[in-house]
Amino acid sequence: MAAELIRLYPENPELKKIRKIAEVLRDGGVIIYPTDTIYGMGCDIFNLRAVERIGQIKGIRTDKTRFSFVCEDLSHISEYARQLSTPVFKVMKKTLPGPYTFILEASSKVPKIMHANKKTVGIRVPDNNIPREIVRELGNPIVTTSIHDDDEVIEYTTDPSLIYEKFKNLVDIVIDGGMGENIPSTVVDCTGDTFEIIREGKGDISEFVV
Repeated sequence: MAAELIRLYPENPELKKIRKIAEVLRDGGVIIYPTDTIYGMGCDIFNLRAVERIGQIKGIRTDKTRFSFVCEDLSHISEYARQLSTPVFKVMKKTLPGPYTFILEASSKVPKIMHANKKTVGIRVPDNNIPREIVRELGNPIVTTSIHDDDEVIEYTTDPSLIYEKFKNLVDIVIDGGMGENIPSTVVDCTGDTFEIIREGKGDISEFVV
């Protein structure tokens, strides 16, 4: 059965459609959704079977891969990360919502599969109402892993109609939130004494230069 294609507008996502997406996630569904950078594939982080299904779709081992996930806001992050230092909290408050993935020490609330062999997690709060509203309605964070393109030049697929054609028989819902971008988030490791830029992406790294 082909995935459902749902059109949402980031400025004002329809609550009825958001509730429907959250229901699919509660039932172990896998969705593709827009962020403030590239399109992501996700599921409820507490549904082990759905996380493993994403691993199968992407051809990766979930016990060897650290997935990142989307939280609704800064207070939501504090449930899933250990004590945030003052400098880390200040930077996150300044940059979120935004195109950053913060690597933090995982709290006991994070399912083991989400941080594999390391006790850290990547957490995002994208500057896009669609994924944040889904998380709010669901009540749990959702996995975020990028949609890669087979074309070596275009690394990420940005057109939702092309994404739908490629993944319609693999996932349950594809959300069309308009054209995506081709630049991923900036990844910042906050687990050491200083900020370490793991990947320079859309986010401004000058925020982390001391």
